[in-house]
Amino acid sequence: MVDVRLDAQWIDYAIIALYFVFVLGVGWFAKRGVSNSIEFFLSGRSLPAWVTGLAFISANLGAVEIMGMSATGAQYGLPTMHYFWVGAIPAMLFLGVVMMPFYYGSKVRSVPEFMRMRFGTGAHLVNSISFAVAQLLIAGVNLSLLATIVNRLLGWPMWVGLILAAAFVLFYITVGGLSAAIYNEVLQFFVIVAALLPLTLIGLHRVGGWQGLTEKISGNGMLGSSELHTWPGEQLSGFDSPILSVVGIVFGLGFVLSFGYWTTNFVEVQRAMASKSITAARMTPILGAFPKMFIPFIVIIPGMIAGVLVTDLAQFKQMDYAKDAAGAAATGVTYNDALLLLMRDVLPNGLLGVAIAGLLAAFMAGMAANISAFNTVVSYDLYQQYVKKDAPDDHYIKIGRLATLVACIVAIFTALIAGQFSNLMDYLQTLFGFFNAPLFATFILGMFWKRMTPTAGWAGLVAGTLSAIVLWASSTFFEVFTLPGQGLAFLSAATAFVVDIVVSVIVTQFTTPKPAHELKGLVYSETPRADLVDPDEKALPFFRRPVPMAGIALALVIILNVVFA
Repeated sequence: MVDVRLDAQWIDYAIIALYFVFVLGVGWFAKRGVSNSIEFFLSGRSLPAWVTGLAFISANLGAVEIMGMSATGAQYGLPTMHYFWVGAIPAMLFLGVVMMPFYYGSKVRSVPEFMRMRFGTGAHLVNSISFAVAQLLIAGVNLSLLATIVNRLLGWPMWVGLILAAAFVLFYITVGGLSAAIYNEVLQFFVIVAALLPLTLIGLHRVGGWQGLTEKISGNGMLGSSELHTWPGEQLSGFDSPILSVVGIVFGLGFVLSFGYWTTNFVEVQRAMASKSITAARMTPILGAFPKMFIPFIVIIPGMIAGVLVTDLAQFKQMDYAKDAAGAAATGVTYNDALLLLMRDVLPNGLLGVAIAGLLAAFMAGMAANISAFNTVVSYDLYQQYVKKDAPDDHYIKIGRLATLVACIVAIFTALIAGQFSNLMDYLQTLFGFFNAPLFATFILGMFWKRMTPTAGWAGLVAGTLSAIVLWASSTFFEVFTLPGQGLAFLSAATAFVVDIVVSVIVTQFTTPKPAHELKGLVYSETPRADLVDPDEKALPFFRRPVPMAGIALALVIILNVVFA
């Protein structure tokens, strides 16, 4: 096995300890603002857009962004940019411009609660349970990587790191609720940037700058031929045909997976719901889109650098590309080690401490986001709705804290599942295909088609989810067909989306819709425009208005796609 132990010294430990003191302090400070359930679960709907916008991005800067994207960058190169420029920005802008007015204006406390108001308890129960399960599985990813960092840093067994990391997140979420999570996420955003920017710059210097990196990647023969261009991205999509690859990326990733995740995932939407006004709620994902489109330069590029600079990883990559499983295993590394190996090889002490603190910040931000969303859904959407409806407010805060404890314990075990995947993006995209793709189909159909019935809502969700699971299992376990790269995840998500739509349309023809007067604020055609925008919005400067800022962000991301094509 290759030694990826990080050679930390006292200065590194001091920096890490200082970071932890700040995190605990933020959690304790936020405790003063928690006096009722809305303050615990939604920060009292009182936060400004810049705070919720940074928290919106930081909540997503967990294992997927940091370790998963650097691993995928090491494996595929620049096509990984699609996860940001195609698979995030357009959906985030759509959420801010079109969907947040419905979420915020309806005064729901969660995305599943919106589902209950639109489709009734059947779809609500399916959505609540599937969301809760997904959050436990995804929290395990962040927790697994937290424990990995502790293992690399201190040499402690993984199980010790799992328990300690879970206990730390448990403390500040239980004490300060969503406010503690959000303010820590803002802090963590800056710590993450301070950690990854020097790593990227030093790594580029070691390989001779951007030109040196491109020359080294090009020298890898067939490996380098597709890594320096974002399009058509055949290795990433798993399709040999450039046309099919573009279609798969645009439809499977850019539409189904992306819109399914960003527009219906309560982990992200919860941050916008904590905003102080409908305009601030709409601006939350739009403001977040600007840092989001530049984050890949400090996440994916380090992975690419590690793929050519770190000898062990370069050998693993050659073996993996040649489908030599035994040879790849013999190297003792995987793509998930890319960032740690680069940190080991290029960072001096001091900066190493900042980088380790940045990774810990990222994984805690991701896990805390999953846990805070989980405890809200369990408390409001499952316990209050189906177990005890009229309990005192304090009772639901206690249930939320109990749900936080249970989630942290369960995440220890789901972390063991995540550890079985050599590239965490495979795992995460599979989960998104199962849960988010059919949910987006139900949401978008129900929001723009008032005829869609409550029965169709839950039937489409169940059918879409099961179709994705069956398709994935037929390839993974029975090898009915195979798709390399992320092709299986894209195909599973697209299948779930289409099946959900088809089943929903068919079931709607044979069931009874809700009366039109019950759809106000839930369906576009039944909601007056005045209910979807702040009447004072027009008087605001352009940089505080959702539509102009969304247009600027869209133009920037199109330019990035063209420049790096």
